[in-house]
Amino acid sequence: MQPGDISVSFEFFPPKTEKMETQLWEAITQLAPLSPSFVSVTYGAGGSTRERTHATVSRIIRETDLVPAAHLTCVAASKAQIDEIVDRYWEAGVRHIVALRGDPPPADGSIFVPHPEGYANAADLVAGIKARHEFDISVAAYPEIHPDAANAEADLDNLKRKLDAGASRAITQFFFSTDAYFRFLDKALAAGITAPILPGIMPVTSFAAIRRMSGNTEIPAWLEAMFEGLDDRPGPRALVAAVAAADLCKRLYDGGVRDFHFYTLNRAEQAYAICQLLGLRPKEIG
Repeated sequence: MQPGDISVSFEFFPPKTEKMETQLWEAITQLAPLSPSFVSVTYGAGGSTRERTHATVSRIIRETDLVPAAHLTCVAASKAQIDEIVDRYWEAGVRHIVALRGDPPPADGSIFVPHPEGYANAADLVAGIKARHEFDISVAAYPEIHPDAANAEADLDNLKRKLDAGASRAITQFFFSTDAYFRFLDKALAAGITAPILPGIMPVTSFAAIRRMSGNTEIPAWLEAMFEGLDDRPGPRALVAAVAAADLCKRLYDGGVRDFHFYTLNRAEQAYAICQLLGLRPKEIG
């Protein structure tokens, strides 16, 4: 592994409270010297964080040199409403959007139902954004298949439609099997997909949270064994999590991967430690 030959990006979520706002900005400040290619800000189920996402992205533009990517979903919004959001981002100086179908609010159950005047899926959303402004667009990919997909082929076809509609790259759901990721890349290439597919890396902060968010992601027995007995030991758990995630990244690196996307959960320590283990060093500021 050559120091400095990898590129990273980080995902954050918009804060709900003043305390969470402080934590977020501490994380951004600590990770900024690693010169991420972009930092993304999520968008809650049903568009529940719409204003907070916009406020966070706008502050990143005003107060840092980072490139923000705003998440945007189809859920609970008409095309006209999404056009308005997209225009606001463009006017604020945002040039990168992560376009997602999105999950319905918990109160609406688990089935996605398009807004009667909205976009039916992420591919249509990408096309609508591109028709509005020339954004750089990222979309989601699922090495172990989206839970709503009929099968792997349908899921891959959906990814191809999103990229053909104008997206530049895909970012994967987190995974713990490098075999699953590389098999997915092979299938994507065979389907004519040549855009970059960045691996999404999720350090394990809590097994309960990982299970809740995993969808179809396999949680291997060796990973569970590695964290056994650490539920009430946050310090050792964080150290083990950083080493486990760095090992996953090194195996991806050995397979040719040079771009990594980290789900930070608004905490810098894990992502920073992993980048350190991967040979990435902060740039001198000033």
